[in-house]
Amino acid sequence: MTDVIIRRAHEEDLSAIVAMFADDQKGGHGDTTDPEAYEDYLRAFHMIDASASEQLFVAELDGEVVGTFQLLYTRTLTSRGSLSMIIEAVQTRSDMRSRGIGGRMIDYAVQEARRHDCQLAQLTSNAVRTDAHRFYERQGFARTHTGFKMKLK
Repeated sequence: MTDVIIRRAHEEDLSAIVAMFADDQKGGHGDTTDPEAYEDYLRAFHMIDASASEQLFVAELDGEVVGTFQLLYTRTLTSRGSLSMIIEAVQTRSDMRSRGIGGRMIDYAVQEARRHDCQLAQLTSNAVRTDAHRFYERQGFARTHTGFKMKLK
């Protein structure tokens, strides 16, 4: 997939990004393309875009958004105050899967982690996404921890 361009997301990309999340049958996040919800996504986009520790990216192929991911940088006191990257909200458009787009996005994220001198790149994946788990392992990630979540709303 050498023609895939990874770039920062622009506001004009938001509808395509939301459509990918809304099309996700396994995510269970309640995403929707309902126009009444667009302002929620727009508000979140502007907050992410203005953040010094968050970046939203898209994968573009032939002028179309075909994937997205978000990077978050966090510093902790563990590991002598090291910087870590969290890779979040990785999504490839359903009709574009198994074409190497996800691999390009993850490679880009890991390169960014190295460029920022992160000690660790990490991500979580929904327990039902067994194909994604195999994909992440092929990308060099190891299952080292068990994650927990608590829904608050």
